[in-house]
Amino acid sequence: MSWRNLAWLVVCQLGLLPALARAQEAPAPANPAAPAAPAEVVESATEEQYFELMRVLADTFEQVDKNYVKQVDRRRLIEAAIKGMMKELDPFSNYISPEDLGSFRDEVEKEFGGIGIQVGFIPPSGPQRKLVVTAPLPGTPAFKAGIRPGDVILEINGKAVEQMEMTDAVKEMRGPAGEEVNLALQRMGTNEVQKLTIARAVIEVPTVLGDTHKADGSWNFWLNESEKIGYIRLTGFSRHSFRELQEAVEQLHKEGLKGLVLDLRFNPGGLLNIAVEIADLFIEEGKIVSTKGRNTVERPAMARREGTLRDFPIAVLVNRFSASASEIVSAALQDHGRAVIVGERTYGKGSVQNVIDMENGKSAIKLTTASYHRPNGKNIHRFPDSKEEDDWGVRPNEGYAVKWSNEDMVRYDAYRRSRDDIRNAAPPASDYVDTQLVKALEALKAPAPAAGEAKPAAEAKPPEDKPATEKPATEKPEAEKPATEKPATEKPATEKPATEKPE
Repeated sequence: MSWRNLAWLVVCQLGLLPALARAQEAPAPANPAAPAAPAEVVESATEEQYFELMRVLADTFEQVDKNYVKQVDRRRLIEAAIKGMMKELDPFSNYISPEDLGSFRDEVEKEFGGIGIQVGFIPPSGPQRKLVVTAPLPGTPAFKAGIRPGDVILEINGKAVEQMEMTDAVKEMRGPAGEEVNLALQRMGTNEVQKLTIARAVIEVPTVLGDTHKADGSWNFWLNESEKIGYIRLTGFSRHSFRELQEAVEQLHKEGLKGLVLDLRFNPGGLLNIAVEIADLFIEEGKIVSTKGRNTVERPAMARREGTLRDFPIAVLVNRFSASASEIVSAALQDHGRAVIVGERTYGKGSVQNVIDMENGKSAIKLTTASYHRPNGKNIHRFPDSKEEDDWGVRPNEGYAVKWSNEDMVRYDAYRRSRDDIRNAAPPASDYVDTQLVKALEALKAPAPAAGEAKPAAEAKPPEDKPATEKPATEKPEAEKPATEKPATEKPATEKPATEKPE
């Protein structure tokens, strides 16, 4: 194919052909002596430039394809060009190849075909590493088959896992629902090797978690049942998150809920519409968020009175890793005076990405198409040149900022893991104090906040003694976060590699 034909193909694929046709067929001005309208001149010139640029791209491809010193895979060249385009935009726009699309969809939906276990290599590397079950998800085929934390997986479908990478092990366990997976397990603390055949099912990865597990493996959403203080951790905004959270909150409400801690720490975001639904659960009326794009008019999302839960205070926990959809929810609750925001200033991601199918759905691009604005009209985005004193992110309410060092987060993560262990329905006593959660409990006892954005908050000092009724809790970091600092620990895989989520 010549460069000219390829250029026209690219133009057609990008939807530029109709624009070129309109430019060529545009009628002449009524007065030939009068100059064309400035807008028309700019538009026509831009369209001509588009075609010339497509010609440059096609010619470059042809030269590399024909004359490079050794043969290069044509698809790799095109994908490299696409990735280069995305790299020029922002950190949240990227290309999703056919090989990665399945995992990307699974991560967005939090749903996949598998047996329902979280696994991790212990130790993470070295000749002695073992693939260990860290948690079977309650109600899944693995849980029903009797797989327990600490069991070591020796073989998957007859293949030894000793030399496997995590992605290979995950790929072997995932697959269409109804098909079988054959495992060889060494039971925890014994030399017994057991072989199991387990049929895959559709697995929904829960995003709504509590502080501890009940005896049946489900989450306990009471932080202090005697005082009717609830606690819910939201790890992401998948399409199931609103339903999960609504069920948890309504059950607590029926049992006499008097205060709720909503923990959004380490939550990197997710689906925009789910963030709107979750905020709407607690707000009676008014704007939740609005989105503005270059090619779209402003679209506000408004709260509805029906189904609103208002008769209890809320404290929302956030930190420097809370981003995007987490910021939409926390900003909306703060601006409406519905919740006190506690913890650290959030990440500052005020952009919205759309997933656009390519090649008839075989691949996709995730493209930033709009920015979102909190109810008070501000965009909380942190730009590359933003300074600490600039107005970005969601700040804790005045008097409720509690900053953590990296060491604090590492200690917290180890503590959180011990409470997340499904074997610990009654976790062992610990001297660890979650200072941010302690401050959130104080916020629940304070007068209701006034509507409007919080002023920059002074950092609160950690309390010396932990309240006797308090049970510290939060979530472990996701595998991929929008910030550069993370606790020095590794999250186990849930039968799939972690990927980014569209906002």
